Amino acid sequence: MEYIPEETEKELHRRVAEHLAVIYPYEDREALSAELVAEMSMGRNIQFPTPHKNLWDEGDCVVITYGNTIKTDNELPLVTLHRFLNEHLKEYVTAVHILPFFPFSSDDGFSVMDYLMVNPSLGNWKEIEEIAKDYKLMSDLVINHMSSRSRWFDNFKKGLDPGKDYFMVANPTDDYSAVVRPRNSPLLTPVQTANGEVHVWCTFSHDQVDLDFRNPQVLKEFVHIVREYLNHGVSIFRMDAVPYLWKEPGTACVHQQQTHEIIKLLRTLIEHHSPEALIICENNVPNRENLTYFGNANEAHIIYNFSLPPLLAYTLLSGDCRHLKTWMMSMPPAQAGTAYLNFIASHDGIGLRPLDGLLSNEERDQLVQTAQAAGGKVTFRRAREGFDKPYELNIALFDLLKGTFEDATDNYGFERFICAHAIMLALEGIPAIYIQSFLGSRNDHWRVEHTGRNRSINRHIWQEGALEAELSDTDSTHARVFSELTRLLGLRKRQAAFHPNATQYTLHLGHEIFAFWRQSINRGQSIFCINNVTNREQTVCLADINLISTDDWQDLISGQQFGEIDEFLTLRPYQSVWITNHIPDAAE
Repeated sequence: MEYIPEETEKELHRRVAEHLAVIYPYEDREALSAELVAEMSMGRNIQFPTPHKNLWDEGDCVVITYGNTIKTDNELPLVTLHRFLNEHLKEYVTAVHILPFFPFSSDDGFSVMDYLMVNPSLGNWKEIEEIAKDYKLMSDLVINHMSSRSRWFDNFKKGLDPGKDYFMVANPTDDYSAVVRPRNSPLLTPVQTANGEVHVWCTFSHDQVDLDFRNPQVLKEFVHIVREYLNHGVSIFRMDAVPYLWKEPGTACVHQQQTHEIIKLLRTLIEHHSPEALIICENNVPNRENLTYFGNANEAHIIYNFSLPPLLAYTLLSGDCRHLKTWMMSMPPAQAGTAYLNFIASHDGIGLRPLDGLLSNEERDQLVQTAQAAGGKVTFRRAREGFDKPYELNIALFDLLKGTFEDATDNYGFERFICAHAIMLALEGIPAIYIQSFLGSRNDHWRVEHTGRNRSINRHIWQEGALEAELSDTDSTHARVFSELTRLLGLRKRQAAFHPNATQYTLHLGHEIFAFWRQSINRGQSIFCINNVTNREQTVCLADINLISTDDWQDLISGQQFGEIDEFLTLRPYQSVWITNHIPDAAE
């Protein structure tokens, strides 16, 4: 149906008002809807997105990086980063997630002091816009909390606008035993204000004070922030820690209905401004809870596959893929217009809460102990039962995978690391690779000692000259990792069967072989992804995977061809094969 502009605007107002009726049932939602739509500054340029449209394909890959991961003397880090991306990764990645690039007071950017300013030590909006011209730019929308050193919080303490009613205040005598916590620090922090002492809600740390979305003015501020990010070239919004957004006394204060409705509202406003823009929800929670953030294809376009990193690590360390297969068979295919974001390492550690219901406590503890033996750290959270539980492994992925449960350091660390990525790249979803994984970075114990934060172990800062020297040395582990990962990405992006929404089926070839089948949306290409997850040779009969005898089959990774479907395939330790019936030519 075609809309004339006046009808288009009325329809948008109606949709926004429907969201507001759930979030703020006692507010004048017609007036508030008008304010929010006006804040987006769309005028008569309101657009209607195509429902269930996939805004991605097999060529997409995200690189995750801090703005200052690569530095050189006398140059803004964002300029250095842009040059590195263009010289080394432009052929392989289409999107870049620059972790919070705003002024901050702690947590490497996630305690934002000013949402509308670029940290001057990194650059300014000009540098951000230049990167956005070459890549889809993902920015964090740190929506749950703000720095205790921000202007808003300073005004909160003084009783001034903007800010005086922007932060969550709670009664310390209330019962908070049901509240789900991602940390073991105190939930409430006493603060002196112009009106006396109050206790503010701090889900993550005393420097990260939770915003109070019960005040519609807070929502209005974030709509303004979203509009400004769009104006500066941001096209992917990563909603940080969003499950904790809305608090209701007496509840777990996580996954509240109002939280889901706020996501729907922001999506409605964003996609009517820019139909190609995306929302990604960052929900480091158990798997079933995470899946709810797809909504009915009307919340997040994309959700992080948080169970994948710890499950894949456990699989490769144990040499047993049973749990990984069980999980994968339980995962619903993402419906058109939604997708999973697959990753196995990030700026944060490897979350353990997404293992709830997937591994036993003993198996999880084995993973924790192996990480510690490999030089890693462990971050804990306060459980409802009143004691601390392991929440996150802090370790460089290359170090975590340098051995197995049985042998802390064997000769297959490189192969195991590459196998992990070969599996991740082939799975249903969009791949995201942390820049430290691209570079094969190791545990940075010096940064942990320097910052006092466990997560710093996997946030190494490279000097550009030293990094270029490593990548130029073909014997360097860093160069070998970078070369092989980019080679796999180069293969992946030409395979229609690796479209993020292409069909996926789990294959059953024993505990030592993790295998699955992908088929392109038009059914023209099949790829059998077969991975030896052990440090021993494994043999597979090709007849067991039902290759069609009339097709010619070839492994994309090694180039090996298969003439007979009943022959045997011998896989080296941690070898992966992508066996396909269709090799795209250059024109494809």
